[in-house]
Amino acid sequence: MTNSSFDLRIFGSVAILVFVCSFLFSNVVSSRANTITPSNDVASSICPKTRNPSFCVDVLKSAGSTDLKVLATYTLNLTNTNAEKSLNLAKSLAATTTNPQLKNQYLSCYESYEEVMGDIEIAKSNLASGDFNGVNIATSGIMTAVDDCQDSFKQPPKDTSMLLKNGKTLNDVCSIILVISNLLP
Repeated sequence: MTNSSFDLRIFGSVAILVFVCSFLFSNVVSSRANTITPSNDVASSICPKTRNPSFCVDVLKSAGSTDLKVLATYTLNLTNTNAEKSLNLAKSLAATTTNPQLKNQYLSCYESYEEVMGDIEIAKSNLASGDFNGVNIATSGIMTAVDDCQDSFKQPPKDTSMLLKNGKTLNDVCSIILVISNLLP
């Protein structure tokens, strides 16, 4: 074997090694970009359109997915959990307050949250059947019922419980669902 033949083999081996390494490196970089970018794209396309963009970013991060239907399911489940807490809180407050006006306000909120629970079930059903406009309509109904509860406290006496804060959070989650439902095909 001559030196030039040996040099050609080494050059060929090095060239193949460089090609394989650069191919593997580009696939790793490309795959990493695909796992990072979509979540940023999803958040950047959804969150600016919501009532509370920073809250939205946190919620979408905690969802652990960039799939819109998964995000809709996740946020509807958050809505359900929050609404159930508010329903139970309103019922408990109505039962324990001695102020007749507050009692009426809490009972009104309890009724509003019963509506919310029904609208959540409708939204979940619509999502499962692919009726994304129906999800939007049911979510708007949720927000209207929450606003009805909130409005009952515009006049004194003042509510010092977590009910109003829970309602704001619920509306913030619902605003995410509204945007997602508009993006679903």
